[in-house]
Amino acid sequence: MEKHLNDAIVGNRHLLITLTKKGEIQKIYYPTKDNKQFIDFYHVGIKANDSDLIYLHDDINNVYKQYYDINTNILNTEITNTYFNLKILQTDFVPIKENILIRKYTVINNSSIDLDIKFFIHSGIVENNNFVGCKKVDYGIMQYTNDFILSTISQDKKVSNYQIKDSINNLESTNISDENYIGISKDSSVAYKIGNIKPNEKKILEICVVIQEQPNSISDFEKEIERIRKIDLHSEYIKTKNYWKKYVRDHDGLEMKEPENSYEERIQDIYYRSILLFPLLSNSETGGIIASQEADKNLDNNAYCWPRFATYIARAMDILKMDKETEKFYKVFCKKTQSKNGMWEQKFYPNGKLAPNFGYSVDETASVIYGVYIHYKYTKNFKFLKDCLPMCEKALDFLKRYVKDILTKTGKYEETYDLWEMNKGTNTYSLSAIYSAFDSMLEIYKILGKDVSNFENNRLKDEKISKSKVEVEKLRKELKLYIEEKMYDDEKKCYVRNPKDKKIDISILGAVTPFKVFSPKEKKIENTVERINMSLRTYTGRI
Repeated sequence: MEKHLNDAIVGNRHLLITLTKKGEIQKIYYPTKDNKQFIDFYHVGIKANDSDLIYLHDDINNVYKQYYDINTNILNTEITNTYFNLKILQTDFVPIKENILIRKYTVINNSSIDLDIKFFIHSGIVENNNFVGCKKVDYGIMQYTNDFILSTISQDKKVSNYQIKDSINNLESTNISDENYIGISKDSSVAYKIGNIKPNEKKILEICVVIQEQPNSISDFEKEIERIRKIDLHSEYIKTKNYWKKYVRDHDGLEMKEPENSYEERIQDIYYRSILLFPLLSNSETGGIIASQEADKNLDNNAYCWPRFATYIARAMDILKMDKETEKFYKVFCKKTQSKNGMWEQKFYPNGKLAPNFGYSVDETASVIYGVYIHYKYTKNFKFLKDCLPMCEKALDFLKRYVKDILTKTGKYEETYDLWEMNKGTNTYSLSAIYSAFDSMLEIYKILGKDVSNFENNRLKDEKISKSKVEVEKLRKELKLYIEEKMYDDEKKCYVRNPKDKKIDISILGAVTPFKVFSPKEKKIENTVERINMSLRTYTGRI
């Protein structure tokens, strides 16, 4: 099955799991939320009486409904098989302090006959240039390479059937079996008997999906599995639920009023879901923020930290009282990832390591200066601004060189990718970001210049502030004039994304918001907005 966008996410500080709207696990990330991927697939199915295998995520008779427990990252997927009139409530969550995916299956017989139910789990893990081993244990299976183990463990039900190799050939008929308790295979299957369920009766199966590094000895692994089997899963559910509800209360920066209609309810749902999403996208050690977690395994993904996008997310986090997380992004991640020449590359892993790049985008560098100032505006944290000044000055020096190159046409820095990373050259969005960075630095100098005695060794003196402000102000004016002259097309009567292809692009509006090169009421901007509406608006009303 082709995998594209995920529909739901659960996790904690170190473990992140993405799922489809039908409850199928797509990806598992651990111990960071970016690079390392463990599973190829993880499929769950049932056998009802004498039926063949009914996959929970893919059966013609299944009807689905998915929702989170209110204001939590606890996901529920209701799967109703209309043929057997059997309802399965799958609840997925990750405890706050345990790096385990807990999957609770509540099986409800809504039919008029007894149903004998058996669960099957067929999972395949990524090989990562190593052979994959599998070992059957009393309550599940462990699939492993030399550096990690993926275990499927039941707390109270022993394995009824299993097959380590070639189980796919027997799954449909549910006749999996194996003579060996250990073997080499990248995918294996395990089964659990739920037993007979009478009409209107329900039974529960709880599964722990455990990711861990390969321990020093097999006995260490066995001890860990025994510890996990003794965890009070209901207690973990309550603690997880309470944690996320409190998290939402603590970060309700907008303090939205109670909704009065379905539209306002939808807005509130999106708002609370945003509060719950951001901590799942952030690296708790560095503050790096990934753009998103999508699940197309055939394409380069978005589980990277682009400074540009992270500053937008950080601004939202400031609104949601996540100022400590935002500060960590700038003071730890950005400082760690800045190049010697002052710039930032296109993207990084959220742990701060350099990710694959195919060029550079100058607005990545400009966005950080802009973001530092925006964060200060929310927090009024003078010390934060002071701590970030050396980093911002290095970035400013790079941007000065870039703008001087643009103005003098030396061609050394000019070729930069736009924010879509598709078009190389000089573009309106990037120049607007630099303009805003210059504006932000002028404000930063103004704020910090009021108390130069706070700087170690009195490094920043009044004369240096004055000199720098004069240079930045001059470049800012020249840059605005350049944008007005070079990025405006007289024939189209509007601004274009770059002077080469002269195409209309929604990113042009970055010159208005957030970078404030122009006012929204200026005639040329009004013409540009009208042209965007005429050229880019779809029949559904989207751009």
